[in-house]
Amino acid sequence: MTKLLIGTIATVTALAATMASGQVNLTPSDKTLYNGMDVKVMTPEETAKFRAQRDAAKAKWDAMTPEEKAAITKSARGKKLSDLNQMEVFGADDDLQRMSREETAQMKAEREAAKAKWDKMTPDEKAAAKKAAQQKRLSEMNAAERASAQESISGVIKQ
Repeated sequence: MTKLLIGTIATVTALAATMASGQVNLTPSDKTLYNGMDVKVMTPEETAKFRAQRDAAKAKWDAMTPEEKAAITKSARGKKLSDLNQMEVFGADDDLQRMSREETAQMKAEREAAKAKWDKMTPDEKAAAKKAAQQKRLSEMNAAERASAQESISGVIKQ
């Protein structure tokens, strides 16, 4: 009886697999789906056209002066920033702007100074600084954010 049941399950599985594979009947020459993705197969003419466009753009870029390249890069960066919505601008937070070596060194020095100051503090001073920072954050929040923050803080304490 078990052998019959196992044989039946194997047969049903094999039939289901062949039916499923028979439904997908795509060839690369189709202009529809390719490998199950929404990608249309390019013809050799399209490929040649796009390669020629790329080569022409590359040659034009190579012929530009460094000042022209910098101006185009700056305008493209500005356009990219202007296309972002408010949330994306907040998230970008000047990530698209390069810092000079001096700015990087200054930021690193400020961070190291703050870390050294923190390391010199006593545990009581650290606790007071943390509490002051939390109070400042709470004071800058609107009513809904404050309520949510209080719930999350009290939820952590209750658990």
